[in-house]
Amino acid sequence: MIDAVMDAVQGFGVSSTRYLQINYKDAQGLFLWVSWAADLRNTFFIFFPLWFHLRPSVGIKLIWVAVIGDWLNLVFKWILFGERPYWWVHETAHYTDAARPHIDQYPMTCETGPGSPSGHAMGAAGVYYTLVTSILTILISSNKPSNSNWYLKTLLWSLFWGVQVCVCLSRVFIAAHFPHQVIAGVLTGMIVAEVFNRTKWIYGANMKTYFYMTLFLTSFAVGFYLLLKALGVDLLWTLEKAQKWCIRPEWVHLDTTPFASLLRNMGTLFGLGLGLHSPLYTETKKSSSPLVRAGCIASSLVLLHLFDSFKPPTHTAALFYLLSFCKSATVPLVTVSIIPYCVNRALSLQNKKGV
Repeated sequence: MIDAVMDAVQGFGVSSTRYLQINYKDAQGLFLWVSWAADLRNTFFIFFPLWFHLRPSVGIKLIWVAVIGDWLNLVFKWILFGERPYWWVHETAHYTDAARPHIDQYPMTCETGPGSPSGHAMGAAGVYYTLVTSILTILISSNKPSNSNWYLKTLLWSLFWGVQVCVCLSRVFIAAHFPHQVIAGVLTGMIVAEVFNRTKWIYGANMKTYFYMTLFLTSFAVGFYLLLKALGVDLLWTLEKAQKWCIRPEWVHLDTTPFASLLRNMGTLFGLGLGLHSPLYTETKKSSSPLVRAGCIASSLVLLHLFDSFKPPTHTAALFYLLSFCKSATVPLVTVSIIPYCVNRALSLQNKKGV
């Protein structure tokens, strides 16, 4: 009974993908761009440095929402065992061979993890929910209640839902997810963000907290994987399917595997702790002039863009995971402590020369 229901739901999902690919083929470039923009990498490399230097509490919350949300997404995927349209359509008995529909694949289609819930939808919902609620809190708290507040709320929430619809449609269009998976991703992402809206201890967490939290989350995920593996459950079953059914082998990327995302997120969280408790940050956090902030934002965006071009070698999985952790830890560390210190020093030297 359950299998029949899931086949019907997933069959509807394939029909939705077919409909979008046939009727909105001209929007292919837009859908691919939206899928790229919704990747959590852009939160770490763009939103975090921008907001941290404008409002540190928002930047810190963004990292926690993104990291914990993506960690929960990994655990949910291991529990729910969600299929992905691009391989399910070839293997299911829901269709006869003569009636089996064809769906196109794209460079972003062939992700290697389970499909439910959608990580892109969950991440985008969590991040943009955090941004919208933070902006509203900042602006409304600094102004008296008025009709303009109602218009602002309407505008921002309309933008939020517009982004979510675009992300969901893009993931269905490229055959990476079924509709029910992206809907589940949006709902869970919003829940995670709302939980952190009510969580205050993250802003005063010490280095021990960051270290133990990183250790706990990593150990839990690895332990859960080993436990299920000992029980005969293969949590990497999707990698074989991706390699079998992806039409181009080079579209199957090691950085979409579950352990790649785990170590990437753990590195980011640990790097944030290192940055916030660095002597360099302690020395420069009192400098809050608009010129310093602007310099830090510009320097961070440029430097991190260049840094993002470094891709760890993939010929050895263990080396790739280690370098991914180190690369991810470097991003918040550089943003929080090293760049502000260098900007402050540069401006101080310039002022001395001016005198």
